[in-house]
Amino acid sequence: MHTPPGSVRLAVIAPLQQPSPFGVSWGEVLTHTAQLLAWKEPSLTLEVRDAAEAGGGHNRATLRSALASCRAAVVLGVEDPETAALLAPLLSAARTAVPLGCAVPLAGATRLAGRHVGDAADGPTLNPLAPLLQRLFPDKQTELDGQVLKIVEDLYRRNSSDDFVFIFLVLTNAYINQVPAVSMTFKQKNAGLDSLACMVGKCGGQIFRCVTDPTCKAALDCLQGCEFNDQVCTYRCITSYESPLLEDFSLCIIQKHNCFGLTADIPMVPDPAPLTTWRGEPLTHELAEDLFIGWLKEDPSSSLHEEISGAGELFSWRVFAGKNAAYDFFPCQFQLFYRGKGKGGMWYDPTFQVETLNGRRVWRRRHYRVKRGQVPGTFRFSVLDNGVTSNEYWRILDCAEDLGWCVFYYSGAASRAGLSYSGAILASKDGQWPASEEARTRIEKLLAGAGIKPWELSNVDNSACAGAPLDPSLMALA
Repeated sequence: MHTPPGSVRLAVIAPLQQPSPFGVSWGEVLTHTAQLLAWKEPSLTLEVRDAAEAGGGHNRATLRSALASCRAAVVLGVEDPETAALLAPLLSAARTAVPLGCAVPLAGATRLAGRHVGDAADGPTLNPLAPLLQRLFPDKQTELDGQVLKIVEDLYRRNSSDDFVFIFLVLTNAYINQVPAVSMTFKQKNAGLDSLACMVGKCGGQIFRCVTDPTCKAALDCLQGCEFNDQVCTYRCITSYESPLLEDFSLCIIQKHNCFGLTADIPMVPDPAPLTTWRGEPLTHELAEDLFIGWLKEDPSSSLHEEISGAGELFSWRVFAGKNAAYDFFPCQFQLFYRGKGKGGMWYDPTFQVETLNGRRVWRRRHYRVKRGQVPGTFRFSVLDNGVTSNEYWRILDCAEDLGWCVFYYSGAASRAGLSYSGAILASKDGQWPASEEARTRIEKLLAGAGIKPWELSNVDNSACAGAPLDPSLMALA
């Protein structure tokens, strides 16, 4: 495999012909993962190898050579004990090698920066208390190794394509080169003295009021329990316990004073183009806004839905699927797009249901400012969500001629939270996938142009959505 000059080569080994947890072959998943990794961190190159190469002969020698020349290797899903036994000795050629979801023979093959993880505990010792002392007083490197292994094991268990990419980013950050997307998350989890001084010195009142309030304190405890890069857990904690005190806490520490010193940019790769025509007409800014407004009957400036069916709804669209686990987790997602008072200005109010961590079902609503992008069909979104500002760049990829469905793509960043993200929203009038095979094929083609595979999507649960707060008077906030 040719590696571009200056890039870091990583390797992944899996039974490529066998099914993965995503319902497609490991070969398809990891080929796509290699592309996602290159987009996320262009300095990294991922070489995909088949576990069957461990069988012997020339293939085995080639695999050993690949492991010896890569900076880190990951073995995924090798559940056959015989294949695992053949692979285990080969991993000693790699400086860093981590098996995940594999059979027992690979359990002791983990190596981190040349250290066999089991060496200290398994080797002979003159002091019978040594293993206990090591657990009670671990050295910093042992502690880091344990933290890294716990993180990558958790990322693997989540069965998310984005989390699969982070397996390689975490190993690279820990043992090769710093990766900003990873180091920012660690920085927030392990606040130093400077961060603590900033928090106490500039936001002492907000901290005191939050930690002495049961709901706000519950939110902090919940967030502290979320694992690395677990955006589903993070956002569920926030939506379960959101309150004015939590917003003040985050606004002061994160948004106003950036006490953790974090930053993040909107990812612009991939950058799928918006549609250029609709129903035979060139797409204009006004027409693109009308497509966003969709089925909403309360915005008199748009009449597309009347032209098509003569009737409207209390919402613009209902989301039926998406590509962003943090958002797709929530059921009953209603989108409301409507024009503001100024020319070229819009508002976006997503309304969604949350099953809180204590079992209640509540509704949440957000309020985004929307401005036109330079090209028709592109838009800039901004929102203050529980004290943290997010900025997003949206594209309308396509809409059915009868407004039966639309596909939106977005990329965004909560810069002061050190978080960047991207995803897609698939929406329709009834919150269901379109029935026709032609429509599904068209949607899959659109997603492919945005670097999204069908198996990466999550379906939104729209089974129990009565009582959504869609009262038109709420739009008066604009």
